[in-house]
Amino acid sequence: MNKAFSTRAIHAGRADFIEKGLHAPPIDLSSTYPTPDLDEAARSFDSLVSGDEPLGSFIYQRLFNPTTDRFERALAELEGAEDAAAFSSGMAAISAVLLAAKSRGSHVVAVRPIYGTADHLLTSGLLGVSVSWATQDGIAEAIRPDTCLVIIESPANPTLELVDIASVVRQAGAVPVMVDSTFATPVLQQPLSLGASLVLHSATKFLGGHGDVLAGVVAGPHALVRDIKHVRAATGGLLHPLAAYLLHRGLQTLSLRVERAQSTAIGLAARLAADPRVTGVRFPSLPGQDPRGLLGRQMTGPGSILSFELSSDSPAVMRDFLGALEIITPAVSLGSTDSLIQPPAALTHRVVDVQARESVGISQGLLRLSVGLEDPADLWADIDRALAEVASRLEYGVRVPALTP
Repeated sequence: MNKAFSTRAIHAGRADFIEKGLHAPPIDLSSTYPTPDLDEAARSFDSLVSGDEPLGSFIYQRLFNPTTDRFERALAELEGAEDAAAFSSGMAAISAVLLAAKSRGSHVVAVRPIYGTADHLLTSGLLGVSVSWATQDGIAEAIRPDTCLVIIESPANPTLELVDIASVVRQAGAVPVMVDSTFATPVLQQPLSLGASLVLHSATKFLGGHGDVLAGVVAGPHALVRDIKHVRAATGGLLHPLAAYLLHRGLQTLSLRVERAQSTAIGLAARLAADPRVTGVRFPSLPGQDPRGLLGRQMTGPGSILSFELSSDSPAVMRDFLGALEIITPAVSLGSTDSLIQPPAALTHRVVDVQARESVGISQGLLRLSVGLEDPADLWADIDRALAEVASRLEYGVRVPALTP
């Protein structure tokens, strides 16, 4: 029986509940596990260190935890993946993917923009990989014999540009493609069905959804995830079981939260796009901002993150606008029940080279708004009031042209 996503999100990872007499997932907080049979324990240890399943005792929480394993299985099901590996943060997940990929080479091709710290990790060479930055149509030309991975983020952070995943996969050929799908969630986009090798989420965001958990997760085929779990076992980035419990619980309301926030974001984006106090509104469903026709084909909806620019790059104007907000919280992160806003150039993408940042449209005046679950009228009133506070210092009528294919 084919079940709807919202049904699967509620029941994923719970197939054994009736058998075990459970209604809510148990939390196993053990840091270590008994090993009365030494031969069995040795076999299990070898299996876990290699990134495989336990063959008896779980040995030690750094190697395996059943609560974390439940969340991984649930997320893998929702992404249509064979397996998943959960980490203590999104950056821990990205780092493990890169270290695992180094068995195939030391060169990465990536498309800007991506999350600022991920950009910094690639550019810095901290993990011993080099990076070539390409456009989404220039992947094939950037591939080298030592290319081990292609990295894209769609929708892109923070410009909301949609990257054609299927096209990137075709260009990459035999090179695995990892898609950061944090902004979309599996509710709106499933990259593996489009040919991607791996899909990554900063689970801190929508998957948790309440701003109270830090996590990352990557899903894909057994062979690739096994290598990633091998790195995790060696480097110690396993997601804590309490965080895994919160994430597994968050999946139950994921569809509701994403769809409600998206509905509000669509209305706010339209109002901002029509407001002369604002320039350069970026949101995939606005006219001219989906030139490749990916909405409805790659994503089922535009999501709930939007960006816009104040028609002034004055730090004082930015400060006063943010200070005038009463409902929307000035803070990094996104995907929470409450709305959050932040200037990427000053915070999340501060570590990105200035010229590189500006070349992809991350200006000093850009603001990224994560729309939450508040009443839409209240959110607009909050934005309108803050814009009124700085209106006399804005330049009117400057519009950013639509994106071109």
